[in-house]
Parts: sequence; structure tokens; C-alpha cells
Amino acid sequence: MPIKNYKPTSPGMRSRTGIDYRKSLTTSRPNKSLTKNIKTNVGRNSFGRITVRHKGAGHKKLYRMVDFQLEKLGIPAKIETVEYDPYRSAFISLVLYADGQRRYILSPEGIKVGDQIVTNEKAPLKNGNRLKLKNIPIGQFVHNVEIRPGSGGKLARSAGSHLEVLGSSNGITDLRLPSKELRRVSEECFASIGSVSNPDYNLISYGKAGRSRWKGIRPTVRGTAMNPVDHKYGGGEGVQPRGTKRPKDVYGNITGGKKTRKRKKWSNKLIMKRRPVKREK
Repeated sequence: MPIKNYKPTSPGMRSRTGIDYRKSLTTSRPNKSLTKNIKTNVGRNSFGRITVRHKGAGHKKLYRMVDFQLEKLGIPAKIETVEYDPYRSAFISLVLYADGQRRYILSPEGIKVGDQIVTNEKAPLKNGNRLKLKNIPIGQFVHNVEIRPGSGGKLARSAGSHLEVLGSSNGITDLRLPSKELRRVSEECFASIGSVSNPDYNLISYGKAGRSRWKGIRPTVRGTAMNPVDHKYGGGEGVQPRGTKRPKDVYGNITGGKKTRKRKKWSNKLIMKRRPVKREK
């Protein structure tokens, strides 16, 4: 998908890049019956106090109700549109099932209007089809993968992402995640063939701070630029070193090198190999 550049009519437009949606999307209006309004708390709790920083209201938007489960077994569906979704990085597609029902799904990369998909235990290995992991061959790319049978897709749902099937045995399927982590799930779980659409999403540059505000992202102030009362790194004349043995956040909690994953998390037993640690050069 080509990256769109803009004429440098201002400093913000000079460094701005984006996706040429006219070459990818087929409509700009969502299906009204599959949308709803969601109240945004913009990082505040029920008392109105900020509990999550850097969140703003952003531009008004409608939530598209995307079907991640696709439980209509054996009923073929026809792709009607490829659409933009303001709540996610990937594109979505409106599908029309043979029984007359319409739903939104995550749009697979390479899908076109008029293509047909189907969910079945032994569906053909075609882009967009959904079938059980035990019937997917080694080396196949999949997305929208269930962690537990019948729970709906949880893994590989963002733009351009996919998992690689490494093999199945004894009721377990081994998968390689985009982070190189190796994970096991039940071979009775469903997965969709192919990768998620919009793979060039990570190449987008907002170009100016105002566009981040449209997205609901408020500014982030460096701790070293604050006063001592506001941050552990604050105070001092001019540029000062950190002054603390371990890196901390604004609340004084240790952030660098501290493990945050729960030691008794239920899915720990499903991880065969953790993702490799990135070493600073």
C-alpha cells in the first residue's frame, strides 16, 4: 500500500505521512445498525480524578461492532465493503451472510469486494476463511486467533500482524507471535487465514502535535523538566542527571528492569519461550 506524502505548505505538513485511503477503502460511511456511541472517560475515574495520564477527548467517533468470534459455521459470507475504523489500526469489512445477516469483521490483507469467506472446522485454506488450528498446515500465517475455544479472537488483531503455525500434537498447537514469543493454544481454537490488513500503518507520521490531540493523545512532559514536588527527576539549575539509582515514574514506582507480568497468570503455562530481550547498544 503506497504511503501518501503531502506538499510542504507548513512545518506540520512537511513531515506528515499517511495512508492513501482512496486506493484501499470502498466507502466512507459505516453501516448505521452496526455502530454505537461509546462514552469516553478520558483517563478519569468516577470521581473525575485523572487516573491515566495523557488521555484527551479527541475527535468525535462512532464505534463499529466488530465480530471477532465468527461463529456462523458453514454459512458463506460475501465481502461488501472495506472500511476505515477509527477505533483500531486495521481496516474492517462489512460481510453479508447467505442468511441475510450483515456483520463487521477484521479485513484480511488482500481481500477484495465480492470475495467469499466461510467459517468451518475444515474450511478451504483461502485468505479470510476461518477454521480450527488442528486443520491448518505448518508455516501458515493466521490472525484473529482464539486463546480458549469459543472465546473469540484475541491474538493478532492489529494492522499487519499475523501468527505462524509451527505444528500441532496432543491437542496443542504451537504458534510464533510477532514478538518471536512461542505460545501454545488448544488445537480446537479457531483462527483466520492470512494477515491483518493495513500493514503500512506503522509508517504513518502525524507531523504535528495537533493531530495527536485529534487522536485523543495529550502531551507528555519530561520528568526532568518538572519541579521536585511533581517528579522524582525534577528540580535543579539547567540540565541535571537523574539522581536516582533506578528509573522511576511520576509516582516513584520503579519502571526499569522490573517484571510486571503476574507470576500466577493463567496463561503462563502456555508460553514455551518468552520474547527476546532487546539489549541497549
